[in-house]
Amino acid sequence: MPRKRKLLAQLSALQNSTSFPQIGAVEQLNTTPGADASPKSSKYFVIEKKNSPQLQEDFFNQPCVSLAKSFLGQILVRKLPDGRELWGRIVETEAYLGGEDEASHSKGGKQTQRNAAMFMKPGTLYVYQIYGIYFCMNVSSQGEGAAVLLRSLEPLQGLDAMRELRRASRKAPSRLLKDWQLCNGPSKLCQAFGIDKAFDQRDLTQDDAIWMVPGQDLPGEQDVVTTTRIGIGNTGEWAQKPLRFYLRGNRFVSVVDKKMEREMAA
Repeated sequence: MPRKRKLLAQLSALQNSTSFPQIGAVEQLNTTPGADASPKSSKYFVIEKKNSPQLQEDFFNQPCVSLAKSFLGQILVRKLPDGRELWGRIVETEAYLGGEDEASHSKGGKQTQRNAAMFMKPGTLYVYQIYGIYFCMNVSSQGEGAAVLLRSLEPLQGLDAMRELRRASRKAPSRLLKDWQLCNGPSKLCQAFGIDKAFDQRDLTQDDAIWMVPGQDLPGEQDVVTTTRIGIGNTGEWAQKPLRFYLRGNRFVSVVDKKMEREMAA
């Protein structure tokens, strides 16, 4: 018994020494009266120590399609002004190839004040606004004007904070969002992570408020669905290009291609 108590004490000390923010602090945020309590972090996620290696420039410095696939399973981390961290596993991306790509903001190689981040070094954030309300977040890759759109995340840590950020962005009373509804779309994930135009042109390898760390269980080729992009129906043949990638069977993906999944299963 004395040995058992000693081991338990050592384990407790190790857990308390981690430099991660205490997720329990998120409970101080307002919640919807009468709503069911929701987890602060995914039960499928085991928090690593904060000295986990941050993804560096050599990771981002790869061709656009390769980067879009490599993002799947990696972890996006957002540090809020009050010090709390939000974590999300990337489960869906789209590649935009630059000048030749008719669906890209940099088609024809045109560089503007708006899309300047797409021409910056790999790992630079390109954040733009749609419908004058919502934001979408991309990451530059190799290739002139090429970037990867982050479409969906699986929330891992700070889910209550994400709910409050989503609720605040909608500026209206609403029902409590389910876990899978928090980040299942490019604008939703920006709302949940507090991402706006102020993050445009930031460097993921240098910024103190947003970065990426390696995922724990990266998918194999058989786990990745390759299909067409969303919402670009007016771009001719480019609307049919297989440039969207997502984790098969993951419930946090925004749009599932059932036909492609059946073909993969066959």
